Amino acid sequence: QVQLVESGGGLAQAGGSLRLSCAASGRTFSRDVMGWFRQAPGKEREFVAAISWSGSNTVYGDSVKGRFTISRDNAKNTVYMQMNSLKSEDTAVYYCAAAFILSDSANRYNYWGQGTQVTVSS
Repeated sequence: QVQLVESGGGLAQAGGSLRLSCAASGRTFSRDVMGWFRQAPGKEREFVAAISWSGSNTVYGDSVKGRFTISRDNAKNTVYMQMNSLKSEDTAVYYCAAAFILSDSANRYNYWGQGTQVTVSS
C-alpha cells in the first residue's frame, strides 16, 4: 500500500511558477514510477508527466513540454513538479500517482493522491 500526499498548489498569475510536491509513504518508494495527472472542471483526467524510479527517464504530455519539469528525491520519498510559464489552461486539480511501469495511461497507475488545486489567473 502506498499513501500519496500532494502539496504546493495554489494561485499563480499567468507566466508565473509553482512547484508541486508529492510525499509517498507506506512501502518502498524508490522502485515506483511516479506520475502527475490533472483534471479541469468538465474535462477528463489528463496525463502531465511521469518519471522512472531512477529518475533517468521522463515523459511529458504535449501541453506541458518545455514548461514543466518532473523530478524525484528517493531519499525523501518525494516527487516534484516544477511548473513554469503557467497558463490559464493549466488550471486544474493535480494528482500524483504511482505505477510499476512508465506510462502516460491513468489505467497503469495503482495509487493516487487526493489532489491539489492549481489556479492560474490571466
